[in-house]
Amino acid sequence: MREVYFIKQNKEKWFGIEQVIQGKIKKNPDDLSSLYINLINDLSFAQTYYPKSNTTVYLNHLSSQIYQKIYKTKRVEENRITYFFKTEVPLLVFQYRRYLLYAFLFFILFTSMGVVSAIYDKDFANIILGEDYVNMTIENIKKGNAVGVYQSGSTWGSTIGIIFNNIGVGAKLYLYGIFGGVGTLFALLSNSIMLGSFQYFFSEYGALQDSARGIWLHGVFEIFSMVVEAMCGLILGASILFPKTLSRFNSCKIGFKDSFKIFLSTVPFTICAGIIEGYVTRHALKMPLILNIIIIFGSLAIIGGYYFVYPYIVNKKINKHIHDAVL
Repeated sequence: MREVYFIKQNKEKWFGIEQVIQGKIKKNPDDLSSLYINLINDLSFAQTYYPKSNTTVYLNHLSSQIYQKIYKTKRVEENRITYFFKTEVPLLVFQYRRYLLYAFLFFILFTSMGVVSAIYDKDFANIILGEDYVNMTIENIKKGNAVGVYQSGSTWGSTIGIIFNNIGVGAKLYLYGIFGGVGTLFALLSNSIMLGSFQYFFSEYGALQDSARGIWLHGVFEIFSMVVEAMCGLILGASILFPKTLSRFNSCKIGFKDSFKIFLSTVPFTICAGIIEGYVTRHALKMPLILNIIIIFGSLAIIGGYYFVYPYIVNKKINKHIHDAVL
């Protein structure tokens, strides 16, 4: 059978499956399984006769999505929260993984801009961080306590304030994506330049190591979450600017739903960052260096593994099920 005729013969069925995946048509689990079996048969045929065709790629993607919907229908009642973090979010991160890459590239670029600006303009840190804060930190560095700013206030009061502030920053990074992603990039630019000039400021006064021992105890979760939140804003912006075959409204609806789920996944990390900053960072220079290293790199392994490694593992598992079904 020629590929064009194969597509013409089945396109209405595939479009119907897309409607089911998007939630426009409701199906019970038995009907979903029937759709899945039919689609697997089409995929098997396409893999045999058109192995390098875009049709095969499309059917493989469609099969993956319908499988996820079946799996979700079966598992969601068992433990919705576990499913959300264990399966749903990782699959979404994998689906939109290029936006995570874009967010990190912009973050690195903007942070580098902050460093370079601080190098060539000695007043840049005062402008970005505020003169009072800079003068206070200089005094702390002279006293041998580079992270003294984190020792002010009560532990629980600081923690609550930090958590709400960080969630607010993350919400702006995400929701500003409604302006075609430009708002998200502007918010990321502001925060990244501040981080870059902040770190160079400590380096200039010979306190980079001490500052890193404290700042990155909570900074790994906080900054990594910030980049993922920027990723969500870019997804939202792209869904508005590039609707592809969907209407702009439906594209935005899907983009918002998917990006919001990823955004929600950052909240536990943001809360952890606030707790660490409120309770642990103030003791950064008193604890053994090895403990600082364990916390910093342990945090990086957890959040980096969740957003960079685990999505590939989950996706591979889903594809294996699909491959076994085809065979």
